[in-house]
Amino acid sequence: MNKKASRSYDEWVIESLKDNKKAQAEYVRATIEENRGFPKAILVALRHVAEARGFKNFAEETQLNRETLYKTLSENGNPTLESLSKMLDVLGLDLSVKPKSKKVS
Repeated sequence: MNKKASRSYDEWVIESLKDNKKAQAEYVRATIEENRGFPKAILVALRHVAEARGFKNFAEETQLNRETLYKTLSENGNPTLESLSKMLDVLGLDLSVKPKSKKVS
């Protein structure tokens, strides 16, 4: 019996992001837009990009220590504003703030 090896969702995302900086930036941007109340999803997206680029390379690009980057993007990570800004900068993204839309009563 020949079973086809299956990849996890994470592996599929990482593979699809490799060598495509435009897709990496769009993936993170869309994740931030769609998951404002879920910072863990944003960490996962940044971790996927770091893995697609290679943690060592991403650490060098962001000028962050590789071990610090691993901890920051871990499941229990909590990036500082400075490290988040550095990661977004490498992706060509800006952090911005806008008023919340008013809820209709």
